[in-house]
Amino acid sequence: MEILTNIRDKIFSGKDFSIEESALELFHLHYQRNTVYKKYVDYLAIEPLSVKDLEAIPFLPIEFFKNYTINILDKTATIFRSSGTTGSINSQHYVGDLALYQKSFLSGFSHFFGNIEQYHFVGLLPSYLEREDASLVYMVNGLMEASGQHEKDFFLHDSAACVRRLEALKSEGKRIFLFGVTFALLELAKHRPNFSGHYVLETGGMKGRGKELIREELHKILSEAFNCATIYSEYGMTELLSQAYLTESGFFQCPPWMKILVRDLYDPMDVTLEGKGAVNVIDFANLYSCPFIATSDIGIVHKNGFDIQGRMDQAEMRGCNLMF
Repeated sequence: MEILTNIRDKIFSGKDFSIEESALELFHLHYQRNTVYKKYVDYLAIEPLSVKDLEAIPFLPIEFFKNYTINILDKTATIFRSSGTTGSINSQHYVGDLALYQKSFLSGFSHFFGNIEQYHFVGLLPSYLEREDASLVYMVNGLMEASGQHEKDFFLHDSAACVRRLEALKSEGKRIFLFGVTFALLELAKHRPNFSGHYVLETGGMKGRGKELIREELHKILSEAFNCATIYSEYGMTELLSQAYLTESGFFQCPPWMKILVRDLYDPMDVTLEGKGAVNVIDFANLYSCPFIATSDIGIVHKNGFDIQGRMDQAEMRGCNLMF
């Protein structure tokens, strides 16, 4: 598949890489080779030759990852699965090439935070560490390996042990980058560790362990507790192989091979490059599954980034997903 090879070579080099041109190439390739995606496009009665810009590309509803194997390769390197509530059906991402995922998360992190080797990574990731198929754990483990650190500093529920380890690392002069699930960071915050000069990144939400907080409120609590001017966030999910990061700008930023669009809540084909609506993601690292994902998040896309404002409620999801 020469198109895939060419696009893969361009993604991370930044040379001769056009998002629109490459996305349209991938659309036609996936229409031809991706059985699930082709059926979806045909169901919408979209003529592939009529798709001439980003806004016209059909985005596959993220719910399809719960019920279908979406992979244009004949092989599967691994399967990442989402966490879920009891009785729910979890998403399954059939990853054809782990090296591509590694390149994506390493290059994406470096794009926003610089040389990986300058950090010592700590993962406070309960609910993820308890599973063997979480893409977030795979990513943080990969960052630890790339940094050259000797210890795999993962923690589950013992926040006191985590604090002791953080203090030891600080005494050694390490520059710490802490990845933490939201509810676990709030528990850690009760110890009020002084994290001035280090990095705290929250992700994953409350996982049913308490009331979901709006981001401004959450970051204010964490910032005061950790003595950090900035609390960072990651926007990623099982169905994607790239991550966007919320940095000092106050908006989520995408790496060059990822793009956010928005769609009307009740018309999935009414897509715009800016404004408010349900979030569509183009992820070029999803070369072999599906690069065009219609999520259930609601957001606003600005010229200088995007923001996530919540998730679609059941009425909105029913209205959006009538095509099922």
